[in-house]
Amino acid sequence: METTHRSEPERSAERRRHELLEAADRVVLRDGPQASMNAIAAEAGITKPILYRHFGDKGGLYRALAQRHTDALLAALRSALDAPAGRRERVEATLDTYLAAIEARPQVYRFLMHPSEDSGQHTPAGEGQGGAEHGFDIGRHSAPVLRRMGEELARVIAERIDLGPGGAVLARVWGHGIVGMMHAAGDWWLGERPCTRAELVRGLADLLWGRLEGVPDREGQGF
Repeated sequence: METTHRSEPERSAERRRHELLEAADRVVLRDGPQASMNAIAAEAGITKPILYRHFGDKGGLYRALAQRHTDALLAALRSALDAPAGRRERVEATLDTYLAAIEARPQVYRFLMHPSEDSGQHTPAGEGQGGAEHGFDIGRHSAPVLRRMGEELARVIAERIDLGPGGAVLARVWGHGIVGMMHAAGDWWLGERPCTRAELVRGLADLLWGRLEGVPDREGQGF
């Protein structure tokens, strides 16, 4: 009979993976896009081959870190959408939650979304032990992060508001469009700081509000 209980070796491997991700996070907070496998291995007190054994390659470690931070961000965004407030207030709270997250941990954001100068170079398979250390190939992996956020937001939109015939497709258009807008505007704002976060939130909410204001909630739901 199958059991859902994990074996001790599985639990031990999961704990070790968690410890390595914690070490990687510390390096990313310090180095941003310049974080390297060498630095992460040193922070964890292990050799680089052991790091490769757990994550396969730089891409595997990047994806694990991206999932970790994206999970946390999506949970925060959903909490903002679920808050007991009017629709406009929840729209602004959701935008502010995203901007607050990238403002609080800019090095993590830059690691996830901005390649380091040498990230275009690839470390061949098996070169992890002795070859030159190159940056993470971020451009190759960041698009799925945004795509996942767009799909999650589309699901919430489809659940909460009645978009009528063709609503499922329109919800995806809106979900990906809103995520793209938040990402582009937030990236520009984080780099230049031309206005306060509150001013940016109001401006983006104004842009969205004309269409969002007019659509009805689904019965028993609310956006």
